[in-house]
Amino acid sequence: MPPKAPKGAPKAAAKKGPPNAMLAKLKMKMELQKAEEERLRLEAEEEERRIREEEKLAEEQRKFEEAERQKERERQKEEERLARKERKAAGKNDALERMRAAGMILPDVDRIRHDAEVRKEGENAAPRPKPKPKPKPIVAVALPPEEEEEEEGEPTELTESDDEIDEDDWEAVMERDERRATRHTNNERIRAERAERKETRAAEKRKAEEENRLKHHVLEKVSNLRSPICCVLGHVDTGKTSLLDRIRSTNVQGGEAGGITQQIGATFFPREALVSATEELIKKHNCNLNVPGLLVIDTPGHESFTNLRSRGSSLCDIAILVVDIMHGLEQQTRESIRLLREKRCPFIVALNKVDRLFDWEPHENMDIQQSVELQKAHVRSEFHTRWGQVKNELSAEGLNSELYYHNKEVRNVVSVVPTSARTGEGVCDLLLLEIQLVQQFMEGKVTYKDDLQCTVLEVKPITGYGFTIDVILINGELHEGDEICLCGQNGPIFTQIRALLTPQPLREMRVRGEYIHHKSIKAAMGIKISGNDLEYVIPGTQLLIVHPNDNKDHIAELVMKDATNINEYLDPDGLGVSVQSSTLGALEALLSFLKSMKIPVASIAIGPIHKRHMHQVLSMKRREPRYAVILAFDVPVSEEAREIAKKNDIDVFEAKIIYHLFDRFTRYMNEYEQREKDRLRSIAVFPVQLKMIAESIHATDPIIIPVTVERGQLRPGTPLSAIRKKDDSVVVIGRVMSMERDNRPVEIGTPGMDLAVKINSGESGVTVGRQFDNSDIIVSHITRQSVDAVKKFKDELKPDDVLLLASLIKVLKVPNK
Repeated sequence: MPPKAPKGAPKAAAKKGPPNAMLAKLKMKMELQKAEEERLRLEAEEEERRIREEEKLAEEQRKFEEAERQKERERQKEEERLARKERKAAGKNDALERMRAAGMILPDVDRIRHDAEVRKEGENAAPRPKPKPKPKPIVAVALPPEEEEEEEGEPTELTESDDEIDEDDWEAVMERDERRATRHTNNERIRAERAERKETRAAEKRKAEEENRLKHHVLEKVSNLRSPICCVLGHVDTGKTSLLDRIRSTNVQGGEAGGITQQIGATFFPREALVSATEELIKKHNCNLNVPGLLVIDTPGHESFTNLRSRGSSLCDIAILVVDIMHGLEQQTRESIRLLREKRCPFIVALNKVDRLFDWEPHENMDIQQSVELQKAHVRSEFHTRWGQVKNELSAEGLNSELYYHNKEVRNVVSVVPTSARTGEGVCDLLLLEIQLVQQFMEGKVTYKDDLQCTVLEVKPITGYGFTIDVILINGELHEGDEICLCGQNGPIFTQIRALLTPQPLREMRVRGEYIHHKSIKAAMGIKISGNDLEYVIPGTQLLIVHPNDNKDHIAELVMKDATNINEYLDPDGLGVSVQSSTLGALEALLSFLKSMKIPVASIAIGPIHKRHMHQVLSMKRREPRYAVILAFDVPVSEEAREIAKKNDIDVFEAKIIYHLFDRFTRYMNEYEQREKDRLRSIAVFPVQLKMIAESIHATDPIIIPVTVERGQLRPGTPLSAIRKKDDSVVVIGRVMSMERDNRPVEIGTPGMDLAVKINSGESGVTVGRQFDNSDIIVSHITRQSVDAVKKFKDELKPDDVLLLASLIKVLKVPNK
């Protein structure tokens, strides 16, 4: 047994971590894992080097074999030339022998050649005057014919002179004619080949000229167009972000951007990247891409694109509506359809997540029609079943739809592209279809215009630049140093462009060194602008350039028009909820929703929620508690404001998705209405008019009388009064305790029912036959308080009930508020 520790000694400290042995084991395991990773990396590098060396050796072997074949061809050609030369020399010698045999005196050809060579050497050594040649007999000598040199191709053969042949030597004549026929045939063949080569070169030249002309036409057409702007919509978790990520990486291989440039608030795809990404489909469908690029807004939840103002322009030219094939149309999808139809914005449906179908076999980046055809029969069957369900749901929304490769009426029928953001299937189809629709039907809209059209997306502080604005330049051109006018929270903002910035291709946008500075930028492009006094710019509004001779007051009025239109949503009595948003577009969407719900708005603001905003809500709580709430879309709440809200029980509904904010506020209103009903149910009195149909069953407390319900609703707890027929005086009877019909209890008595009603007369001491009788009319006894309370139950009141209530207010002389 171990000895006990001394009494004063401190207790052993509790274990604070794993034992050293475990740490050493973990460390050894990590080192082994690191060594294994290093070994695998080295093996991969060695394998890659070996493959490169094998490719290099194969290339060298191919070049060596090609050189050997070329040498063999040249050797054969040289042998043929020497053989031809020998044949010609033999023919010449035969001709000389025949001449000698005929008795002709011939010169010594060898001596003549020797003398010529000696003279040539002498001329090269020292130039001297030529001696006069001695006269010699002239004899016709058959010299070997020289070959004509052709510019290209095989040379033609010359026909020898008739003087060389003795016409009486029939064998020589036959040989000559045979040689002539052969030469003629060869010359015809050579001429035909030359003509064919000439025609081929002319055709190639014409083709190159036509291609250059078409290319020049396309470039000229492209120069007149701007990049179309595309936005992405859809329900939460349908794969919008994943699809955008896949589109952005479509042409990125080996860590290279492939010309795809990440712009402020958007992704820009130049024409070359689009052609590369859709090359196979372009060949398949024999189409062209004329747009200079595509600008995809990579903030799908951004509300600025919804901000269609009186100037008649929208931020996006075309939209992609993403639908999950497994879930079909959902709430936000239907809201997006409604929004797109309101803005008259053309759109394509991306039927995403086809790879989630059971037993789907993925084919990376393949066009979707081919990929579907390669699937198994049961997979194709499930695909068409689910597509049919989505088609029916779209039809219920008033939209005719069809798979894009079966769609023959593109103008009237929505094109649907099945896609998979995970495997890339259908992504190239989506890109190409989007561009083709723009080129066919929207060329006028995307034609570049010099008139500036620029929308502010966001306002954010950047280290080294202060507050900056992210804008989408839709048309026109911006220059560094331009004076601009913007819509501010406290009025128009006039400032100067200090810097036009775009980020490096596909890099983070955090530090100063990562931005590219521009002297000028043409549309369409996403840009970050640095300047003074940009902190209070309202996102979602337009940006205008101020030229030297422009009227600044008029420009200020134009930019502030967007903000002043918002004030039309405010309640004239200053009663209602408070609404704050990050952008003007989101604010408009919130206000439109509240207007449809018939909920008044007392105050609006853009930007963070501060202490002063809470004081406005506190004032509203004293006037109308139900409206003491703040709807905050994508804005931060300061600590001071949060403390005030907590202390005074003020609801602040925060959300980064506008639909979530709608849902939360709708739920709050329903719960509030239910709480109010529960609180006022004991006070509210429903209007009713009764008539006694017989003598009373019990004349004193508790009074029991038989009645028929003529108008309104009779409920337990309803206070009743009698209006006496003889003098129209009002006699308070008491409160209904219960009702029966055919000896069965009844909760609500409606017109036409005959009931036995039990009434608690209480201290009133009313007796049937004394204070009232069966000739009098019995009605519900209402007060000002009960009338105000029953208004909360207007969904339970029928039109005739409302009319009866109005008449009872007059008869019973209920005072006004």
